[in-house]
Amino acid sequence: MKLELIATATFGLEAVVKREIEGLGFKVLKSEDAKITYLGDERAIVRSNLRLRCADRVLIKVGEFEALDFEELFQQTKALPWEEWIPQDGKFTVSGTSVKSKLHSVPACQSIVKKAIVEKLKEIYDTPHFEETGADYPIKATILKDRVTVTIDTSGAGLHKRGYRIRDVKAPIKETLAAALVYLSFWKTGRILFDPCCGSGTIPIEAALMGRNKAPGLLRKFASEEWHNIHESMWREERERAAAEIDDQTGLKIFASDISPSAIEAAKKNAAAAGVEADIEFSVSDIARLKTREARGIVITNPPYGERVGEKKEIEKIYGALKALSHSDPTWSFFVITADKDFEKEALADPPRGGGNCTTDG
Repeated sequence: MKLELIATATFGLEAVVKREIEGLGFKVLKSEDAKITYLGDERAIVRSNLRLRCADRVLIKVGEFEALDFEELFQQTKALPWEEWIPQDGKFTVSGTSVKSKLHSVPACQSIVKKAIVEKLKEIYDTPHFEETGADYPIKATILKDRVTVTIDTSGAGLHKRGYRIRDVKAPIKETLAAALVYLSFWKTGRILFDPCCGSGTIPIEAALMGRNKAPGLLRKFASEEWHNIHESMWREERERAAAEIDDQTGLKIFASDISPSAIEAAKKNAAAAGVEADIEFSVSDIARLKTREARGIVITNPPYGERVGEKKEIEKIYGALKALSHSDPTWSFFVITADKDFEKEALADPPRGGGNCTTDG
């Protein structure tokens, strides 16, 4: 069955997710704010969920139409082919958003969409009651400028939930964002990758998964695995294919440190759960004492900022240490994520004396 699929993405990462989708061999139809629409089939649903590193979710686009009042919303939702996906015992919840639209009450829109689907399925299955005891089919109605897009979520839990995060620290970075940082750095397996503020290890773990060509979804389950029209054999075949493509031979140069022993302990446990503990050298270290190891390495890190984790003076020390590290070898590249508006100014200032505590997650 030919389908229009939508991969949702964090704002700003659309180009990264688009390249991933094209790399899987699917035709992209359009790229918009926070979503990429592409063509696929049932196997594309499986492959996308298992392999996309930077997308948030994979949705099936059931329909799109204009609705200026609740009656139009009801009738056009009911007209969609829900029976192609939802069986007689299917369970579904409806969520929604509305931006710059006449139908601005999201709870009312959700209720109407739910009622329309139930009425359609009651007619299709010739039953006075629609029992929702089976597999889950999460539905979302997004209304933007009176244009309604109705989708079914194939992923369930967000794709950032890889399944390896068994220990955490404060302010963790999402796995999908960490993967995007590695992707945007154009890191290659022959170069050193170093995260001096690794926290619970997300950035180095995502780098190791990428370096090993290990599909990020191999450790978890997805909502659509329970669906009747995506056979379990398809999931088994795609998992076996992904497992066969894992590269166990290439040597990786991935290093990660943090001043917190508990953070490093968490990072090691998470790396072990991801199956990449042998690919990352972890150490308890003060960022101010770190030195580059060889030429042309890459630092990718998510340092603490604002009041999120540490005190202002400690954060200033970290920024100064990052500057000193960058000046120690001009052949190194630095990719740093932060929401702190003062980061660039602080990082470019003369580094203060003393060590810096780096205990956020990378």
